[in-house]
Order: sequence, then C-alpha cells, then structure tokens
Amino acid sequence: MLVAAVTLATASCSWLESLDKDPTAEWPADKLYTEARSALDESNWSQAKDYYTKLEARYPFGRYAQQAQIELIYANWKDGDAAQAVQGADRFLKAYPNHANSDYVMYLKALATLNETDSWFAILSAEDLADRDANAAQEAFDILKELVLRFPESRFAPEARRRMHSLVLAQAKHELQTAEYYYVRHAYVAAIERAQRVVREFQNTPMRDDALELIAKSYDKLEMTDLAADTRRILELNKGKERRVRK
Repeated sequence: MLVAAVTLATASCSWLESLDKDPTAEWPADKLYTEARSALDESNWSQAKDYYTKLEARYPFGRYAQQAQIELIYANWKDGDAAQAVQGADRFLKAYPNHANSDYVMYLKALATLNETDSWFAILSAEDLADRDANAAQEAFDILKELVLRFPESRFAPEARRRMHSLVLAQAKHELQTAEYYYVRHAYVAAIERAQRVVREFQNTPMRDDALELIAKSYDKLEMTDLAADTRRILELNKGKERRVRK
C-alpha cells in the first residue's frame, strides 16, 4: 500500500509538472514572433500579448525585440488596456527616440490616450463629454501635434491632422455646452467664464460666435448693458469679416 501511495503521488506530481510546463519554453525567437504575429492577425489579443511579452523577456536584444515592443503596444490598445499601451509607447520612445517607426508609436499613444478605437470621435462629440475626457482629448491633441511637427512627411501625419481638427471641434463644443448648462441654471458668471474660454482658446471654430452671443445674453441677465453691447459689437465685427471673406 505504501509503495502504491508513493507511486501515485509521484505520478500526480509528474502530471502537475506537465501542466505547469510552459509549452513555449523551448521556442526560439523566430517561432515566438511568428506565433505572436499570427495571434495578432487573428485578433487574439490576449494570446498575442502573452507571446510578445515572453519574446521581449527572453530575447531583449534579438532581431525581433523592437518590433515585438511596437506590436505589443498595438495589442494592448486593441485589448482595451490603454494604460499599458501608453506606458509601452513611452518606454519605446524613450529607448528609441529616432526609430523609423517612432511616428507610428506616437500615433498609437494618442489613440490609447483617448482610450477609444473606432468610436472615439462619437464619444468625444457626445453632449455628456466629461472634463476628464476633455483632458484626455487635450493630451492626445498634444501628442498628435508633436507627431506632425516631428514627422511632417509621415504617412500618419494626414490622419493626425484630421483627428486634431476633430478634437478641437469636440472640445469647443464641450466648452460651449458647459457654458449653456450654467446659463440655463442662471449661473451667469460661470456661463461667461466658460464661454470666454471658447472665444479665447477656440476662436477659429464655429462655436466662437455662439459663445459671444451667450456672453452677451449673460451680461443682459446681470444688467451689465455696456459689456453686453461691447460683446455684440465684437460679434458683428466677426460676422462682417466672414461676409467679406466669402465674397
């Protein structure tokens, strides 16, 4: 009985060890990369992340190391792990500031900062855009701006410019809606402050004139007629300039 128990225990340990054994333990770098890339192409983000992480850990100076880091950033972003994607992008850009794919990594970092994929602009344009999201939009804008300035000929530069424009419009709309929120609730001073931010920071957007009108209306409510009149004069001057430009 004792011998049987020992045999059974030994067999159990061997079985557990076989379960614990990593099937990739003996894989060379090229096989790890090939399998990781295959998982990425199949949108198997978790599997891809696992293989890329092992590749980076086991072969940090190999021929696939840098490409694996880039593709791991992408896999983290697609898997919804924005924080890891941003951290990975920061590490890569610090280690390889002049890498041929630095523009792509910066682009991924901007998308991860927004924490969105295909629907990011729809979220940013929503009426309930939070200040936290607006801050993320500003950070993403700054990253995209740096990309365009550093790599004006990059294939990602046109898309970066388009997204920058969309981000500006979304932020301006958010600020105007916040000002309108305060106005409806009779918080006219707060409404003026938020509307002035639109005029000051987003003066080249269609929301500027709406913000000026809201400022004038708020001054009316506060019985500050001189300031209301001054604001409307500025508004008329802006409209006059636009009419002349259209001609």
